[in-house]
Amino acid sequence: MHSKAYIGRFAPSPSGPLHFGSLIAALGSYLRARAQKGKWLVRIEDIDPPREIAGASSHILSTLDAYGLHWDDTELYQSSRLDAYEMQLQQLLSQNDAYYCQCTRKLIQTMGGHYDGRCGQLHPPLNQGAIRIRNTSPVCQFTDQLMGEIDVDADFASEDFIIKRRDGLYAYQLAVVMDDAYQGITEVVRGCDLLTSSARQATLFNQFSLTSPQWLHLPLVCAEPGLKLSKQNHAPAIDSKAPQQSIQSALAFLGQPSVDIDDPRTMLTQAISQFTLHAIPKQQEIVL
Repeated sequence: MHSKAYIGRFAPSPSGPLHFGSLIAALGSYLRARAQKGKWLVRIEDIDPPREIAGASSHILSTLDAYGLHWDDTELYQSSRLDAYEMQLQQLLSQNDAYYCQCTRKLIQTMGGHYDGRCGQLHPPLNQGAIRIRNTSPVCQFTDQLMGEIDVDADFASEDFIIKRRDGLYAYQLAVVMDDAYQGITEVVRGCDLLTSSARQATLFNQFSLTSPQWLHLPLVCAEPGLKLSKQNHAPAIDSKAPQQSIQSALAFLGQPSVDIDDPRTMLTQAISQFTLHAIPKQQEIVL
């Protein structure tokens, strides 16, 4: 990968303020991009209104700014891309590469926990419900730039998964693949909670004949084993008024050398010059 072509991104959902786990994803992706002398983009993933909190997008952007995490270009809101998602869906349906499904989670449990593709075999086909991709390019293994070879359960990898929900909202997997391609993302840096999502996204990149980015998953920040810090479990927001200590703590979490306590921009400049990818711990979660 040529450094001048590198494009990374941070893609938070506006479901609450940034917490320490969010900072790890933001800082890790930022340092990786800047150390490669590449671009770092911000995308607001606002396609799930029931989970979103009014004003969260603006709060996220102001927090990033306070931490010196300044992005290139104009931030992209997924909500501005709905027409593109719909156009892709209609093309897939017209080519019989996707189909409607009305199976419930309870019914899928009776299939052994993985959807068996039954609605895709119906004649005539259904004309309402969730929309599933016909999975012709399952990805059971991929290379992570930090974690190495990642193996994914074959039944999960081969499942016809949902790309538009029953409630009419576009699924995360579809939107993120289309937007990463649209923005020219060359490497996706994010938490290990999305390792299996990467396999499904790699599937869509293959089926859409798009160039897949590389993958780099960072350790998750956990309050206890198996319990990641998240907005859903009310992780506290990071301090926007005095970010220096949080930056230093995040650098330590990522295995990076400490920096001089100064204004955030100066601290990040030093952190970029010292950044070493392989100093990041190669474990999927770290309990604070």
